[in-house]
Amino acid sequence: MVEQLGVRSILRRFLVLTGLRWLPLGLLAPVLVLLPLDRGLRLSDVGFALAFQGFVVLALEVPTGGLADSIGRRRMLLAASVASVVSLTVFALAQNVVALACAAALLGVYRALDSGPLESWYVDESQARDPQAQIDVGIGRQNTVMGLSIGLGALAGAAVVTWRPVPAIEPMLFPVLLALGVQVVGAVGVWVLMEERHLPDSAVTGASGIRDGVREVPRTISASARLLRASPVLLALSGVELLWGLGAPTFENLFSVRLSEVTVTPEAAAAMTGTAVAVGWLASSAGAAATPRMARRWGAVEISVLLRVLQGAAVVAMGLFAGVVGVLAAYVACYVVHGASGAAHMTLLHRHTAGGVRSTMVSINSMMAQGAGAVGAIGLSVLAERVSVSAAMIVGGVVLAAGAPLYLFARAAERERAASGPAELPVRDATDEHQ
Repeated sequence: MVEQLGVRSILRRFLVLTGLRWLPLGLLAPVLVLLPLDRGLRLSDVGFALAFQGFVVLALEVPTGGLADSIGRRRMLLAASVASVVSLTVFALAQNVVALACAAALLGVYRALDSGPLESWYVDESQARDPQAQIDVGIGRQNTVMGLSIGLGALAGAAVVTWRPVPAIEPMLFPVLLALGVQVVGAVGVWVLMEERHLPDSAVTGASGIRDGVREVPRTISASARLLRASPVLLALSGVELLWGLGAPTFENLFSVRLSEVTVTPEAAAAMTGTAVAVGWLASSAGAAATPRMARRWGAVEISVLLRVLQGAAVVAMGLFAGVVGVLAAYVACYVVHGASGAAHMTLLHRHTAGGVRSTMVSINSMMAQGAGAVGAIGLSVLAERVSVSAAMIVGGVVLAAGAPLYLFARAAERERAASGPAELPVRDATDEHQ
């Protein structure tokens, strides 16, 4: 039972569920754009269809975040798993832009339901047992596991594309089928491992829990909106995510297209993309693991500013370099920074968010990124098709770096928090064994 679980046990379950959550994304990474292109769609069509994910998230992110804070995080993640299975099934069958848009929209439902509940469960369950639990270290380890899962998944996806175990099936479909299977396993993992007893004060349970929880959503959202308006720090962090979302399609969607410009076949580009994504996410996990130590030495705000600038510069380099080696090196550098930056950003977000609206605030953060990502996916894809992929990457890199100064709003708040002593969630090295 959950009462017998300690903070370390919660952390282990959190990391296992994180791995199962992100492994399907790694499997899909080599073929997400190349499979529709191989089936005859244009790059602008793919960008338009994939943008539906962001539009759906924009509409659903905050309501579902409020619902998670109202009815519990486990229920939300089980619902998310169902949405993901349906989305992957539609994507596997999609042969035109309408079907691809439907798959992306269903993926948006999944992302909206999935955004926040797992992290919030970990934070609240840990702090219920130990109010001084160092959640920043757990989040850093989560980013490490995420990078490992995506990296290994990308390697597996590239391998099956090259291997072609069933000649009658198109090579780039195999990673999608594997991702579908892993998602089913992940749903079982949520059911078995995620025992929830310490819900927020606003949570409702019982047979009428879902109905009553839906009624609680407006109140929870209103509380989060008031918190956002009253906190320049949270408002600034949301702005960072908005700019990140606008620029993210450069390395999430356009990288495989950039590689296809210098390779012979789509299959070769998919295999090379898989290997690059694997190396990139493994590097990302290393960056995430180093974040607590860097933040302790230089400050969370300072490293957040630097990391956003460096990521933008790496994306610009991907657009400027002409050879395969240069593009791959810039991509790996982008992901080293990506892992560290994500861990630092989420640590700042959790430090300045109250437990009762934690899922909702994480959802607001994600909503900014996903909504802007939809606009970026369309705009950058059109720019890539009409001008060049390189030009789109340069523009996206500049937008990514533009969010860096917004972290400065957190500097005064971080200094005040440090001066207050015990209330702070201190940044410690990822190797500490206090968990």
